[in-house]
Amino acid sequence: MAKTFSFLFGLCLTAMAGGSAIAAQEAGGPTQWIPADAVLAVEFFQPKALLAPFGDGRSAAAFAALPGAGRQKERPGFEKFMRVVKYLESQLGTDWPTGLAKMTGGGVAFALRPQQKIMLIADAEDGQMLTQLHEFLWKAASGNKSGTVSSQQVDGMTAWSLGPKEAHTIIGKRLVLASGFNELQTTLAFRSQPAGASLAASPAYQAAKRAVGPDAAGMIFVNMAVLKQAPGLAKALQPKDSNPLAALLFAGITESVSASNWLAVGLRVNEKEDTLALQVVTDGAKLDAKGPAAFALPAKREEGALPNLAVLRQIAGLSLYRDLRRFYGAKDQLFPERTSGLIFFENMMGIFFCGRDLTDDVLAHARPEIRLVVANQQYDPAVGTPSPQIPAFALVLQLRDPAQFREIMEEAWQKAIGLASFTRGQKADPGFVIDRPVHWTTKYSVARFSTSGIKDRSKLDMRFNFSPSLAMPGNYLILSSTEQLACDLMDAVGREAKQSSAPLAQTHSLLEAKGDRVAAALLANHDVILRQNILKKGGGDGDAGGIDALITFAGFVEQLRLSLGAESGLNQAKLELKFKWPAQPEPKMARAR
Repeated sequence: MAKTFSFLFGLCLTAMAGGSAIAAQEAGGPTQWIPADAVLAVEFFQPKALLAPFGDGRSAAAFAALPGAGRQKERPGFEKFMRVVKYLESQLGTDWPTGLAKMTGGGVAFALRPQQKIMLIADAEDGQMLTQLHEFLWKAASGNKSGTVSSQQVDGMTAWSLGPKEAHTIIGKRLVLASGFNELQTTLAFRSQPAGASLAASPAYQAAKRAVGPDAAGMIFVNMAVLKQAPGLAKALQPKDSNPLAALLFAGITESVSASNWLAVGLRVNEKEDTLALQVVTDGAKLDAKGPAAFALPAKREEGALPNLAVLRQIAGLSLYRDLRRFYGAKDQLFPERTSGLIFFENMMGIFFCGRDLTDDVLAHARPEIRLVVANQQYDPAVGTPSPQIPAFALVLQLRDPAQFREIMEEAWQKAIGLASFTRGQKADPGFVIDRPVHWTTKYSVARFSTSGIKDRSKLDMRFNFSPSLAMPGNYLILSSTEQLACDLMDAVGREAKQSSAPLAQTHSLLEAKGDRVAAALLANHDVILRQNILKKGGGDGDAGGIDALITFAGFVEQLRLSLGAESGLNQAKLELKFKWPAQPEPKMARAR
């Protein structure tokens, strides 16, 4: 029982986050009482902003919308927990979101030190309420005969423990909680040593705080210099055999983290627009212009990835700045252990491109702006609907010399389709039929599967998700898994050519996704995913509730945007989530008597 109260006390005080910061207490900010050797620190400067969705009912509505929420409420543990929460609310005279905000309004900091030592410091706006909560939990834990509660003097202050791995004290409006009395002593020693070796005085922490900016609602600080001393992480960050696709997509990220002394995550909340933004910053070296990962480095300051293309039913778009010629030219440095596999790959490409050098005669034709698009399909009723339903995907490049490369690419594409048809024919499977239709003024190539002789078209074979297409309007090259998406992209690049989209300066990667489209794709394949899970588990319900919850949660995310690049000499990643909360029920009107 003592463990329950200890957990509840930690939960009540560590989950607190939100609102506008109040004036610092005489003791200074919470991190001034945390030792500088902290490996990880989580600090909330503005706790109420994070609690806003809980206070206005939006999170409750979101939880109620999750499949299985009713079953969760019926569980004995959940019901018991809610009774305790309701009782605490009655004792404190407030609802729990308001209570948490009042008990953490001055800021909260949580830290993890070496040997798994933890500490938490929270500055309350309402010190009396904080004391009331402590007295209630202490009285409840003391009444349990099997409990391990105790108290003692620590640095001249009375401290209490609700369990073997927890000790806390209250100084004015400040709660100080640690993983034991000894750890609490270390924390309280900073009261008499304001200029001591605290985390707040650490140059690395100060640099990280400046990097995330003064308007951040919170920050996660990781001391990479200390963390890299752990054997497991040090080994993970060592250069090793790399997957070519991973090296292309995540260029320089591992190198930057391994060279960094600190990593910081800034948190921003915009209540009016319902957005949550995370900004990841490291002091690791930027991409070396002469290093193997320089293929992702924009050549000029104003260069970078292009804005994503927009098409109908789009799920996601990924825009990259990658010099493919330079990337493949550095293969011996990027993935030296894959020489044999690359020889086979080059031989295959030699067949498709008539022996041309892959680096200088093929990849050199592509500009570094690369875009990938994923979109849900709209199936033609005259053809039928396949199962499962796989979203369409496409690669869009811009060519340096389209007139010279157009026929080369067309020949390579037709050879690839022919090889695929030949391979399928060896298995007695139907092959592709190639056509050359025209969309507006662009003649493109498409390979389709015939539905001739198929009577039931309600659940066609999976192959009908694909109609590989090649289109080269203007200086663009479009390789698409479906004809429909190829035509949509020809419209999109036509609009872009008229608008002359400016690149995102010094941004080498941009990912954008729409949650409702992700949810639609998952929902269309719900039964297929469920059957696969049942087969993997050898029975059961296939985690239907988890799949439904994932679909519902995806629907709450209206927009996701992730960008990677450099700014002010620091490597940065910015993640922004825009939420679309479920509609709340209208309040019931009181019935007239």
